[in-house]
Amino acid sequence: MKSNVRYGKPNAAGRNNRMLVSVVCIGAALGIAACSSNPKVTRVDADAQVDLSGRWNDTDVRTVCNSLITDCLNSGRVAQFIDRFSSEHEGRLPTVIVGSFKNNSSEHIDTSIISKTMEIAIVNSGRLEFVAGGDTRGELRAERADQQSNAGEETASALGNETGANFMLTGAVKTIVDKAGKTTVRSYFVSAELTNIETNTRLWMGENNEIKKVIQQSKNKF
Repeated sequence: MKSNVRYGKPNAAGRNNRMLVSVVCIGAALGIAACSSNPKVTRVDADAQVDLSGRWNDTDVRTVCNSLITDCLNSGRVAQFIDRFSSEHEGRLPTVIVGSFKNNSSEHIDTSIISKTMEIAIVNSGRLEFVAGGDTRGELRAERADQQSNAGEETASALGNETGANFMLTGAVKTIVDKAGKTTVRSYFVSAELTNIETNTRLWMGENNEIKKVIQQSKNKF
């Protein structure tokens, strides 16, 4: 007995409908993936306190620098030296050069931000003068040397007329990390000092140990 059922090829309309559904599904999936991969950006005030990882951040820099700068400028020894120096040098202010701020902590910290922030604040206070050091000083010396051969005599900067610094500003960042289970405590100690270059005596020393963070890791791991 022969069956009357015939198996034919799907018609063109059916194939087109299935292709259309597939294209729509793929497009929707790609659209969802694209949307989910875009970061969400929220602008906040520059002074807002934001802690994501529990590590050193811009809020810590502001806290530390404000404390150390205030301590330095309010130091009785600094004030006495400035007054005595100015009276002996026709009102000229003592000059400071920035040395190294060492990162002795357990994480990456750009200490140049600390030294530059302190330098700007102290210069703007009008109580001390700073001279260029480090790479900047090297560039200036190279430019002066170049001017001796390539600039006119009347405009070339003379050699040997640099202002010698009286003091060097240096400092360091250290951390103590205490950890138990999923809880970590990070304590930061930031020190700074002004040292007399000629005599190696300390005019001022300060330390900030206000930064302490407790980081609690999530119990769930994905």
